[in-house]
Amino acid sequence: MEKQPSTKHTCPITGTAEVLSDTWTMLIMRALTESPKRFSELEDWLEDISSRTLTLKLQKLSSKGMIRKSNNGVYHATRKGEGLKIIERAMAEYGKKYLRS
Repeated sequence: MEKQPSTKHTCPITGTAEVLSDTWTMLIMRALTESPKRFSELEDWLEDISSRTLTLKLQKLSSKGMIRKSNNGVYHATRKGEGLKIIERAMAEYGKKYLRS
């Protein structure tokens, strides 16, 4: 039997969904595309996130090339991360149109 190619590696929608699928990723990226922030500023901006969760999410985003941490401890969205603005705007428009009660 011939093995089917993995959709995971060939479908851009699947790859994007994997990056954005957790609760905090888009919110972190929204904060960092608005302006660079220190860890404590991100904690304040996100309110309900634990320090541990934020640390793990920042590590994941850094490993994916979405953010970088400067020598002075400030997190910045990379060009790759800035590319999520189009998705953020589309999500906001969808929410306004279909999810408002």
